[in-house]
Amino acid sequence: MITSAQLRGARAMLGLTVETLASESKLAVSTIEALETDIGSSDIKALATVRSVLESRGVLFLAGGSDGTGGPGIRFKHWSDNDGIRPENLNATNDD
Repeated sequence: MITSAQLRGARAMLGLTVETLASESKLAVSTIEALETDIGSSDIKALATVRSVLESRGVLFLAGGSDGTGGPGIRFKHWSDNDGIRPENLNATNDD
């Protein structure tokens, strides 16, 4: 289950307005706002639709850690070679 905070964060990370997300998911702005406020009382079908739209734009929803460390989160699904040098490949020869 994803959280309201994850939805807000994913939308912000993608730079989408509530209106844009509503349009892309074919839902009312008030439905998006309700999901971003309190998922517990929201329509499961609407939540699945919004999640699908966000995932299609490259967001990955992360569950909280089962060992008690780290809560639920979000990140982009794919790393592009155009995004720079991966951290594990940083060294003095490519330091600019």
